[in-house]
Amino acid sequence: MKGQTVVITGASSGFGRGIALELARRGANLVLAARREDLLDALAEQCGNAMAVHTDVSNPDDVEKLARAAVARFNRIDVWINNAGVAALGRFDEIPLEDHLQVLQTNLAGTLAGSHVALGRFRSQRFGTLINMASMLGHTPAPYFSSYCASKYGIVGLCASLRQELRAHREDGIHVCAILPMAADTTFYEHAANYTGHTLQPYPITDAQEVVGAVIRTIESPRDEVNVGLPAQAASLGQQLAPWLTEAVTGEVTHRIQMEDAPPAPVTRGNLHAPMAMGRSVEGNVRARMSQERSQRH
Repeated sequence: MKGQTVVITGASSGFGRGIALELARRGANLVLAARREDLLDALAEQCGNAMAVHTDVSNPDDVEKLARAAVARFNRIDVWINNAGVAALGRFDEIPLEDHLQVLQTNLAGTLAGSHVALGRFRSQRFGTLINMASMLGHTPAPYFSSYCASKYGIVGLCASLRQELRAHREDGIHVCAILPMAADTTFYEHAANYTGHTLQPYPITDAQEVVGAVIRTIESPRDEVNVGLPAQAASLGQQLAPWLTEAVTGEVTHRIQMEDAPPAPVTRGNLHAPMAMGRSVEGNVRARMSQERSQRH
């Protein structure tokens, strides 16, 4: 990775921060994008040969500005990682429509805008790797994640369509990859809008560093779709072989864990419409919180 230029959106925490730190250790030039300027500036300083670009990916003008800044500083873009994402969890009709639309604007439209500027640059260079952070919820749906599922299904479809175009034009030097992790212990659940009436209960939980490692391996050896971890691979296989059974089991288990067994919690709009101060690291507090909740119940 030494000398390669990598753009990372959603870099202030979670997967994005972890990817940035690992790539910095490998000598990459980094262009870091997020809404939280203070965290972004500190991360760029920590990473070394990096620049911070304050970016809201739901604004296409910001994404264009990000691409221009990357080329102006490093003259080329080798890898573009669309990682920024938000979520609103709860019963579909109990979540305000504007919140659903913001999830789609950030996750899907933001990824589309990033893919658009990246592919334009890659075609002029004749090389480049586009990595879009999808989710297993882009293959296997779950209740109470309606707009999040819609956005991730959209990202998976976008990647597949782009790969068809590249093959048709024999553009073999350009790769489009989708990363599909299960729930991970990152700051995601601290930032998500929560309309469930309960604390958020992801399952099964993947280590954040496992996903970071999968992204690094994908940069080194691009693959079309990467299911991260054994639970993700099992879910993907189940969806292919028996989608009705997989969806029935996922729906029943998710409902019981999230809506029946979880402790009560107030409504929060999370970081949908404005960034939050909390949640500043790669890993989150999901495992610790859920363990504490279980001990209190017993």
